Amino acid sequence: MSVEKLLEKYFGNVEHPYRTYENTILGVLRETDTILDAGCGSTTPVLRKFIGKAHELIGIDLEEHSDVPHEIRYFVGNISSIPVPDESVDVVISRAVLEHVEHPEAVFRELQRILKPGGSFIFLAPNLYDYASIISLIVPNRWHKYIVGKTEGRKSEDVFPAYYRANTYSAVKRLCDDNHFEILSFKWLGQYPSYFMFSSILFYIATGYEKLISRFECLRFLRGWILVHIKKNPA
Repeated sequence: MSVEKLLEKYFGNVEHPYRTYENTILGVLRETDTILDAGCGSTTPVLRKFIGKAHELIGIDLEEHSDVPHEIRYFVGNISSIPVPDESVDVVISRAVLEHVEHPEAVFRELQRILKPGGSFIFLAPNLYDYASIISLIVPNRWHKYIVGKTEGRKSEDVFPAYYRANTYSAVKRLCDDNHFEILSFKWLGQYPSYFMFSSILFYIATGYEKLISRFECLRFLRGWILVHIKKNPA
């Protein structure tokens, strides 16, 4: 059986973590809010989905923008130094970015600065204890572009160094405690084994593993993604 058929058979009715992440944002976002995507990508693929659902949309990324809708204000820069005023943002979002942050303490301090009291930071990131993350840590960063290109077909310019310093519950809890944030929810989410799309045999074996850790809550810490919603506490 082909990988495509296996994917449809075993994961066709499973909500992808990306969709769960977007629905979580929609559950919080108000039409009067300012929303900022930290590490939005050069084409703002997530942020553009909230056009018309917020008062102001802001994106920041290390790359120059390409084809960004006029409704989005785009900055080129580092998410540890965001060019917006203090306490001017209601909701900060981030998808598949925190694993690439070498100094998450600086990022959380900056989020504390720009978020309004009671504001939300919602992020989706790979779980450190997922096998793909563990392999990524073991393999030197200089080889990541080649490996990811072969397994996922991703372009080399879309592959960045990985550190995984904010990708466990304990790490997030420490960062929140140090910066006056409160964890509202912390979820471990499973996904289809995307790194084995090149082989139906490996995909089938990995599917068994994914189904096992998705079935038993005691194994949730092994799931591929963490979806976190934290709130800035009032001063």
